[in-house]
Amino acid sequence: MARARISDVAAAAGVSVTTVSLVMNDVEARISEETRRRVRDAARAVGYAPSSVARGLRTQQTRTVGLISDQIATTPFAGRMLAGAQDAARENGHLVYLLDTGGDTEIESEAIRALSAQQVDAMIYACMWHRVVDAPQGLLPQTVFLDCRPAAGGFRSVVPDDRAGGAAAVRQLVDAGHRRIAYIDTDDTGVDGPIASSLRHEGYLEVLAAAGIPADPALHVRAETSAHGGRAAADALLDLPDDQRPTAVFCFNDRMAAGVYIAAHRRGLDIPRDLSVVGYDDQQLIAAEQDPPLTTVALPHYAMGRWAMEVALGVRAEGDEDATHLMECPVIRRDSVGPPPAQVAKPNRRRA
Repeated sequence: MARARISDVAAAAGVSVTTVSLVMNDVEARISEETRRRVRDAARAVGYAPSSVARGLRTQQTRTVGLISDQIATTPFAGRMLAGAQDAARENGHLVYLLDTGGDTEIESEAIRALSAQQVDAMIYACMWHRVVDAPQGLLPQTVFLDCRPAAGGFRSVVPDDRAGGAAAVRQLVDAGHRRIAYIDTDDTGVDGPIASSLRHEGYLEVLAAAGIPADPALHVRAETSAHGGRAAADALLDLPDDQRPTAVFCFNDRMAAGVYIAAHRRGLDIPRDLSVVGYDDQQLIAAEQDPPLTTVALPHYAMGRWAMEVALGVRAEGDEDATHLMECPVIRRDSVGPPPAQVAKPNRRRA
């Protein structure tokens, strides 16, 4: 079927081609609302849509946004960031070009050049983990950083408030009466590692200090961010003498918390009667599926994606141009937190 032309709309509406062009491009002119309505009805009837390329040449806008990510486009865990960005773009009449680089800097440079060649109206630079990054060359001034912060500033960015999130997680345990609270942290402490690690630890220490609980370095352990890592860390903590063992554990992420469940259950410990556990991320198919369901802190992925897109499009304008916006990380209360046991009565040994 041939593509409908502007002349087809003009014939159907009984107006000139010039009138159709003015109406379809929302140009202010002395055209009555009744005529505008007739033209739009005729366009729908014949299946006409104005060329976005031609419109871009006239308005210097392509109604497109480039979103460059390292991994989030191929990781279901962070897909809500994309959903938020795409919803905001669609609501404001824009399409999103999504390019996943896999963390390869050469591919990243090629992606930025390709988006610039497409004359996108704005860019979003997104990362899988909250971290500080060097801004690559070639980004548009209208670029917004999503789940990362540019090291040298100069761009707007939105990240989760991980310090407050860590504090909120530990506060759940302090309010339940716990005083021996462990933090199982990530062992990724390199330059490119997640800044969330230190921020969540700061929140942990902040709440302990406010409650008058001395921080015990033996209760801060590091492991790989997986169920295996969480289990190994939990085993090390639960092997401590009875009077030094934690009655509660805060984990860097939900996968590590799942490993704590495994370690506890293999020792015959009940959650939360013998050990309370709090995770982080509210990761789909992990947190709510534990037995009992895991209390955790949610990363506001969808809200961050929307915020980044709205700022990139100029729909939302807040604060300084190079400021970082901290997004609240709410606690999702489930069934893994209870009061501390009067004493740890279960045997301090592993099951085979």
